Amino acid sequence: MNFEIPEGLTDLLQDFTVEVLRKRPADLLQFAAQYFDSLLEKRASDNAKSLLSKLSTANHAETNHVDEDDVYTDEDEMGEMPELPKGRFAAGGRRHSVAAEKYNPEEDTSEEPAVVHPKTDDERHYLLKTIGHIFIFRSLEKKQVDKVIDAMFGRHVQQGDVIIEQGDDGDNFYVIESGKYDIYVNKQKVGEYDQKGSFGELALMYNMPRAATIVAGSVGKLWALDRLTFKRIVLKSAFEKRKMYEQLLDNMPMFKSLNSYERMNVADALFSKSFSDGQSIIKQDEEAQCMYFIEHGMVRIVREQDGQSKEIKMCQKGDYFGELALLTKKPRAASAYAVGDDTKCAILDVDAFERLLGPCVKIMQKNIPDYEEQLRKLFGDKFSVADFEK
Repeated sequence: MNFEIPEGLTDLLQDFTVEVLRKRPADLLQFAAQYFDSLLEKRASDNAKSLLSKLSTANHAETNHVDEDDVYTDEDEMGEMPELPKGRFAAGGRRHSVAAEKYNPEEDTSEEPAVVHPKTDDERHYLLKTIGHIFIFRSLEKKQVDKVIDAMFGRHVQQGDVIIEQGDDGDNFYVIESGKYDIYVNKQKVGEYDQKGSFGELALMYNMPRAATIVAGSVGKLWALDRLTFKRIVLKSAFEKRKMYEQLLDNMPMFKSLNSYERMNVADALFSKSFSDGQSIIKQDEEAQCMYFIEHGMVRIVREQDGQSKEIKMCQKGDYFGELALLTKKPRAASAYAVGDDTKCAILDVDAFERLLGPCVKIMQKNIPDYEEQLRKLFGDKFSVADFEK
């Protein structure tokens, strides 16, 4: 039988073989899964621009926060789309495309005064609640969130107003307070927003033209954040967050087994949370959803057993905890409490843990006998590897 070798297969397997011979992994299957998963992630990143210009209904719904149940995609009933309306959501009419300025967060040392648009308490409360659910703002500190809300400005729109147009440079990021908004790609309707959602961040983040046209389908209200403020707060924060987390991971021996690209992916998956003195971080017997890396302060690990409460360990900056319940897939066998009001942890959820930390699992598993021995000394010879968690 004659088989045609797919284009690129030889190079792909050759590169993989070289990596296997160079790193000599103990678990070849796990290494292969991690290796090809990294290639997929890199390809997705490298091809972001071309992918965005060909948005399908599904990926547009996901990236721009459209609920799939709200997306209308029946092209048979759409027919030929009429010429888009000429109204424009901006003072002075339609914004003509101009070359968007490039922004390098590493070079931005400016301390320009923050933009402030006055708002009522109810408006601030609404925006704080709304942007808290938007992924790109999740890693911001409270003072940065306040700056975002200060800089946002409200606009009322009429049915038929063109909010953004495919091919234009990005000017604003938008959050919907009310109204319906139709999404068009190449003059074909691919979805809609109905009273909720946000859009416009991709052109600002990647400094590229708008990938879709958004037209108001009804009277409504939007909140907008201008391009420069968006970049200075959101992109700079993301850059500083990655840099900080990469430094944190670089100082942990466990992550020496990861290459720089893998460490970068872990850094991007982390998010921070602060805790007050005595606040519970994890609770004994709960299901494990994440692990923690201490950025500031200290954390006390405590085990409750037969009416006794004993301290197992005091963790400090650079330590990590909570990983063993993820490894054993058992409930938490100990509780963790913040010590001091300046305790801050970086958090890695279980999905990212399983997807990104394959090469580190063996290192973490080597710690299990040490933790087990600590518990046996405190509570007697009752513990097995399956029972306990750091």
